[in-house]
Formats: sequence, structure tokens, C-alpha cells
Amino acid sequence: MQTIRAAVCREFGAPLVIEDVLLADPGMGEVEVTLEAVAICHSDISYAEGAWGGHLPAVYGHEAAGIITQVGTGVTGFSNGDSVVVTLIRACGNCPSCAVGQPTICETSYDSVNGPLKTADGSPLDQAMACGAFAEKVVVDQRQIVKIPESISKEVASLVSCGVITGVGAVVNAAQLRPGQDVVVIGAGGVGLNAIQGARIAGARRIVAVDMSEEKLAIAKEFGATHGVLATLDKPWRAAYKALGGRGADAVLITVGAIPAYEQAPRYLAPGGKAIMIGMPHSGAMASYEPVMLAATAQGLIGSKMGDVVIQRDIPWMIDLYQQGRLKLDELISGRWSLEQINEAIADTKTGSAKRNVILFKR
Repeated sequence: MQTIRAAVCREFGAPLVIEDVLLADPGMGEVEVTLEAVAICHSDISYAEGAWGGHLPAVYGHEAAGIITQVGTGVTGFSNGDSVVVTLIRACGNCPSCAVGQPTICETSYDSVNGPLKTADGSPLDQAMACGAFAEKVVVDQRQIVKIPESISKEVASLVSCGVITGVGAVVNAAQLRPGQDVVVIGAGGVGLNAIQGARIAGARRIVAVDMSEEKLAIAKEFGATHGVLATLDKPWRAAYKALGGRGADAVLITVGAIPAYEQAPRYLAPGGKAIMIGMPHSGAMASYEPVMLAATAQGLIGSKMGDVVIQRDIPWMIDLYQQGRLKLDELISGRWSLEQINEAIADTKTGSAKRNVILFKR
């Protein structure tokens, strides 16, 4: 095993600790990726705060990009020196979900506690979300990575690993938006901005962003929103109806984990519309609905994990859209930080003003 630096969570809600940890060589079907960038996702923060439990100590981080530096046995299509993005989607390829093209809900469990990471003294260290990318290197399954052009900066590419595919994918794969339909996006953070971009690219007629901040609504319009509605209004769905010409939305994308957003989402819908549930509330949080209204108006609630993407299919065309200038990625980066500054970057992310903060590794 080799020694690398990583940001370790040893206590939920406490600052991460930069320390030396041990990383195993890649095994069958695995690759080692030396990271150049990892973005901070709100899911990392929620995990580190104990929102969904889990084993400690742990290394979080799952939105990364870098260079392959070791290839295990049985790996095909990848070589040392390849530029790749690294995702948390560790799909077996054989279970019923994988077999029908839904790798984001792979049914084969992965023991991340007994994965490639160990503490300096050899104790178990959780490779959280099958990734553990708040570290200089990762060892992951070959199905978790996608090759990217060398010309694309890793800080930009890292964003595609989660926030971009989650937002854009939810529009295209879960909502199956058609040109001319109307969309409401609740939350104009990192995922929300990408849902807005996805709706624009898919040909939405009108896109209404809903957020608590006027500043974020202004940013949402830069990414493609046609209208902005303050969530602090008494009945914000009425303002959205007006913006949509007196009708509800064909799709409402809930990109935040706030329960009020979940409970209000159906109010924005047109008859036959769908609310796409993307944001992740803490375990135990409950929302309530009046089911007869959903049934009577043929509306639906649909969960969407990681945009329901197949990364080998969806990431290449998103990268191509970026190269064409049709998908904004550079504009998503709010700040660049070192690994030693990760707690400051997390604090900045928690203010809600950042789109995406990125940790850059010195080479």
C-alpha cells in the first residue's frame, strides 16, 4: 500500500482532518486515478454532518477528475495516462437494474469500509460513496470512470461527475422533457442551475427558477431561466403560474433537500405534470401530500438518482455540448481551494452563495 494525503472525517459535524492514509493498488477491474480536482457537493457535507449515518472514520468526495496512473488486471479500454472523470456510480453491470440500463440504482452492494483505504495504522477507513475523492488518489472500478479529452481542464471536468449529470440527466432521462414544455426548477444551486441548463438544451418553452435569493435567481437567468420567483412569497406557485401564462408546469424539478420544497412542488404542476425528486432530505424527514389531488389530475412524483444516467453514454455528449459552447461549466465554479483549505471551502459552500467550490491538487 502507498501513503497519500486525504481529508478524513473522524466525527460527524467536526472539521475534516488532513492526514496520511494508506491506499491499496488496484485489484481486478479497478484503476488508480491521481486526482487533479474534486468539487464539493452538498451530499458530501450532509454525509459529514451525519445526515445519513455511516461508518467513521471516512473519506468523502465523489465529484472528481484526474489521470489514470495504475491499471488492474481485467481492465479494458483504459491505459495509464488517460484523462478521466470519476463518479460514485459503481455499477456491477449484471443485476436486474443494470441489465435494463439503470446503473445508478445498481442492486449489488459494495463494502466501502473494507475497500482500498486504510488509516495510517492499518485500521478500516470508509471509502465513502465508493469514491473517497477528498484525497490525492483514488482506486475505483473501471465502470465508475469515463475518458475525457486531454484539452478539457480537470477542474471543469470534475463538475460533470455529479452536479451536471444529476441536473441535466433529471430533465432528459427522468422528466423526459419534450420541446415546448414548461418547467419549474426549485433551487438555483449547483444542481438546479444544471437542471435549468438541461431544460434549455431540451427545448423548454419557459423555465421558472424558484429560490430564496434574488441573487441566485439572477444567476439562474444567466443559465437559461426565463423567469425567477422568490420562494419567500406567500404562495410562490401563483407567481409561477402567471409566468407560465396561467398554467402549471409540465415538470417540476426539486433540486434541494428542504421539506417545504417537496410539499409545495405539486402545487406548481399542470394536469398530467411530474415532480422530479432530486434533492436529498436528511433521513427521517417526512413530507405529506393529498393523494386524491395527484390521482384526480394524473400527476406524478418520480425519484431521480444521479440523473438516471448511463455515464458511458451521457457524459460524452455533455462534454461535447460544453465544447460547442452550449453547456456552461466554467461559469459554475465559484472558488478554487487547496486540500488544506477544504474546511474553509465547505464553510463557503454552506452559505448557499457558492455554485461549486473545487479543490485543486498541486502537481
